[in-house]
Amino acid sequence: MSLIKEFKEFAVKGNVVDMAVGVIIGGAFGKIVSSFVADVVTPPLGLLIGGVDFKELVVTLPVLREGAEPVALRYGTFLQASFDFLIVASALFIVVKGINRMKRKEEAKPAAPAPTPPQEVLLAEIRDLLKSR
Repeated sequence: MSLIKEFKEFAVKGNVVDMAVGVIIGGAFGKIVSSFVADVVTPPLGLLIGGVDFKELVVTLPVLREGAEPVALRYGTFLQASFDFLIVASALFIVVKGINRMKRKEEAKPAAPAPTPPQEVLLAEIRDLLKSR
């Protein structure tokens, strides 16, 4: 019975739930970034290189045996994945940097003085009245 209780405590902790939400949002963000790279960034780069589509960059190795399929090294797909990674890493860096900046601003704010409890105010008034007598 305690194993089930421990698992329940683990699964319901805020950190696990936060992480699950982060993974789901990260997956959706990954799709957005992949589309951005494939549909917005890569075409102009390919145009600058001379109309080359990165995914079509292939080196075909010579066939050593008759009847064997030629081996293709698809380095263009690797380049595309590398561009995806760089853009995702840059975007995450910018997001984390912004979050850290906001946290620093919150930490830099001076804490508001704690309000004086009403009992202390009354006691101070009583003390002042007794001094004046």
